[in-house]
Amino acid sequence: MRTNFNIAVVGLGKMGISHLAIARETPGLEVTAVCDSSSLLGNMVEKYTGVKYFSDFGALIAQPGLDGVIIATPTRLHAAMVRQALERGLHVFCEKPLTLTASDSADLSRLARQAGLAAQVGYHNRFLGTFARAKEIIDEGLIGNIRHIHAEAYGPVVLKPASRTWRSNATEGGGCLYDYAAHPINLMNWYLGRPIACSGGQLTRQWSREVDDAVYASLIFPDGASGQVSVNWADETARKMSTRLSIWGDNGKIIAERQELQVFLGARAVPTAEYRSGWTVQYITELTPHPAFYLRGEEYSAQLENFASAMRTPEMPGVNDFGSAAMTDFTLQMIRDAAKGRPVPYAPAASTASAQAAPKRRRFALFGRMAPQG
Repeated sequence: MRTNFNIAVVGLGKMGISHLAIARETPGLEVTAVCDSSSLLGNMVEKYTGVKYFSDFGALIAQPGLDGVIIATPTRLHAAMVRQALERGLHVFCEKPLTLTASDSADLSRLARQAGLAAQVGYHNRFLGTFARAKEIIDEGLIGNIRHIHAEAYGPVVLKPASRTWRSNATEGGGCLYDYAAHPINLMNWYLGRPIACSGGQLTRQWSREVDDAVYASLIFPDGASGQVSVNWADETARKMSTRLSIWGDNGKIIAERQELQVFLGARAVPTAEYRSGWTVQYITELTPHPAFYLRGEEYSAQLENFASAMRTPEMPGVNDFGSAAMTDFTLQMIRDAAKGRPVPYAPAASTASAQAAPKRRRFALFGRMAPQG
């Protein structure tokens, strides 16, 4: 079994540089090349790290001995780059969202699965102990059948008219829905699967000229649970991005945030050694182990450690595989269509089995626990 893999980092923006630094310290990964349209950035990285720079993506993925790529380019470039990499037989880690359309994401998920390649998307919140433990509790049935889920995220990203960037350009894939709301919605999908209907979708602007600054929507899930999305990246009351998932079940409630997990077990719940009747509060420090290398947060390192593991055993389901990302892209498109007055629910032109519902998969070790996949 391979233990070390040669990878390249594509895109040297904020996330690309972060991934480059983390990947160079991640056991099992050897960064052998970088790629960016800016020769200034690329040549500087090559000069100070010794990692070979490519300006052309086609030339990069054609180099002998390359095993995988980390793609951290603007979203509009994802679909074509991911497809080319998969067709070359390369494992792929791609920043979120996977693509700008549900059908493209479903097609790429199918291609990766048929090729037997590790394919992961950068929804790092799944690697936070608080959100991961909430997933375990739901799947264990501790709070009973889920009745309602509320996904929230607020932050001070856009607080005044800003200069034009790819994130503020609708054709580039920016906007609060795809760049911000995707994170809590991805967690919502992880917990309950793909929604079957959307109503009341709203994409509102406050400071941005072309893209949305806030997202609101009501969703229905296959088992009858309802969901609400409330996300605003133009919230000046927030110091930094805050993400919260609140889940109500027949027998209790879960409130999961980055730093804290609150679990309430009601009168009909069966207490455990870890969770008593009433409220139990746990903190990120007791739920997330230290990664091999720390930068920005444990979750960013943990997701690349998981990618290295997935390349060793691509037949095993990953935490953030393309199927789960396609489910999120389907949900994003559903909200966008509802906000535009298009008929919802609907069936996309292309879908995957993993995009239809949260599948019951083999259990895998996450943070030292046995956590079911979905």
